[in-house]
Amino acid sequence: MRFDTLIVNGTVVTATDSYVADVGIEGGKITAIGAALPRENAGKVLDAAGKLVLPGGIDVHTHLDMPFGGTTSADDFETGTRAAAFGGTTTIIDFAIQYKGQTLRTAFDAWMKKAESKAVSDYGFHCIITDVGAAQLEEMNELVRDGVTSFKLFMAYPGVFMMDDATIFRVLRQTTKNGAMVCMHAENGGVIDVIVQQALAEGKTAPKYHALTRPTTAEAEATSRSIALAEMAGAPIYIVHLTCNDALEKVREARDRGLPVYAETCPQYLFLSLENMDAPGFEGAKYVFTPPLREKWNQDRLWNGLAKDQLSVVSTDHCPFCFKEQKEMGKGDFTKIPNGGPGIENRMSLVYSGGVAAGRFSVNRFVEVTATTPAKLFGLYPRKGTIAVGSDADVVIFDAKRKHTISAKTHHMRVDYSMFEGITVTGMPDVVLSRGRVLVDGEKFLGKPGAGSFLKRGTR
Repeated sequence: MRFDTLIVNGTVVTATDSYVADVGIEGGKITAIGAALPRENAGKVLDAAGKLVLPGGIDVHTHLDMPFGGTTSADDFETGTRAAAFGGTTTIIDFAIQYKGQTLRTAFDAWMKKAESKAVSDYGFHCIITDVGAAQLEEMNELVRDGVTSFKLFMAYPGVFMMDDATIFRVLRQTTKNGAMVCMHAENGGVIDVIVQQALAEGKTAPKYHALTRPTTAEAEATSRSIALAEMAGAPIYIVHLTCNDALEKVREARDRGLPVYAETCPQYLFLSLENMDAPGFEGAKYVFTPPLREKWNQDRLWNGLAKDQLSVVSTDHCPFCFKEQKEMGKGDFTKIPNGGPGIENRMSLVYSGGVAAGRFSVNRFVEVTATTPAKLFGLYPRKGTIAVGSDADVVIFDAKRKHTISAKTHHMRVDYSMFEGITVTGMPDVVLSRGRVLVDGEKFLGKPGAGSFLKRGTR
């Protein structure tokens, strides 16, 4: 028995089990799991004594190299996947945007060009649809055959991304035929637009008004409506970046009725709140993303939703804009602040720290929400998302006791601030492998641009 790499003495953790074992890797795949695997024929031995051996994290909501509001998100596919690797995430699913008048294929090809020579680890795409006719409905089938098996729709951003209910319903019905999943940005964009215009007319232009003009009721109403549309279409639905208890109640009710409704939340909604937007001067702009931050009491409800499987996934919605030059474009008008924040590097440690170390849920549940369920919902399991013979050797040796204080001074994202500045987490990756290649060893980055592969995903 020969191995390129052998990980020894660690505690292997999956969504269902935890046990001490060695993990053998050959040709980019996990080829053996067992006690005392032979070391003499291993090219490299990594000792994981006292550490956890986890499947690489899967972040199914990132926006790398994305044009928005007259600028472009600060991380491209090289810096973004590199930062992700330092945080223990080895697979991302980003969003290819179809602009009005374009074919879906044009969107996919454009984002492939952004990624293929730069990504250091594996990636896939959802396709954002903004313009739907008969041709685009047929194109959806073609993209599904090519491994793009999820599509994002918006109930927000009138005139840019927002779709009417009839169009959303048509897309949902198409997914019942082709097996794809719709990812929904659920906010009532029409109502929000009225509230925003009123705030501006009253001279309310500070960053905090970005949050105050997007009420939780607008998110809850759209969440409820999207669930109803999916139910009428006979399709599953995935609610992205759920922020508050009002929306969570709608998901909980649907799941209790047995509907195939899934929702993600993000670390910013678990750790930050409306209070962060009271930062002095223009500092609140660092926390302008959509949907916005909520009152602090929602945090416990979201953590509880994760523990009870009412929320299925934690992703980041990583969409970084530098404070200087980019966020400052919105000085004097909160509607011109580029929406988005940096988080791709911090997700795994934040969720471990706030979830497992804080006693809210098990380490198995941690693996489930950060790797296994994302892989299952988006057509990557069991190739990704678990430690099993035959799976890709995307493996994280994780020190559950190591403490780290998050700071822009030490992070690897190409952005000049951290949303989580000063938060101390318990639990950090030590070594990160992507298909058997060591990407991160301590503070050393050993990967290379272009080494990541496009993932042709399956249907549900």
